Amino acid sequence: MFRKMRRIKQQISREECIRILKEEPRGILSMLGDDGYPYGIPLSHWYCEEDGKIYFHGAKTGHKIDAVSNYDKVSFCVYNEGYRKEGEWALNISSVVVFGKIRLVTDQEKAAMICTNICRKFTDDEEYLQRELDHALSRVQCLELNPEHMTGKLVNEA
Repeated sequence: MFRKMRRIKQQISREECIRILKEEPRGILSMLGDDGYPYGIPLSHWYCEEDGKIYFHGAKTGHKIDAVSNYDKVSFCVYNEGYRKEGEWALNISSVVVFGKIRLVTDQEKAAMICTNICRKFTDDEEYLQRELDHALSRVQCLELNPEHMTGKLVNEA
């Protein structure tokens, strides 16, 4: 059902894909938007090692929520900052593309856990985190992406 990578020599391991998903703070979630147009937006995420799912948070209404409510198949792309080999100008960048189905998270305890883990990717300030949960959690809609297929590759920009 899913395509194999064409440039198989550039493929990175599943473990490397998961490392990138865990370490990088954001990626692009692509959905089927209004009138069948693609809709891709940058989002912060949390990869949960326990269940292998990717979680997001955002507003309870808007284009994203309408899109995922109408069609649950999405893709999510994350890439790292890359590195340069000594004496070279081109970046070597690793990227991960995940295909899967997404759903709204309705459990408030789970939503609090998701928001907590996303926030901890950016800060370890527990006081700030608690303030955010107290004041904003009721306005947040979390999403759960259940991966069905994942590929990753290392590309040299040259």
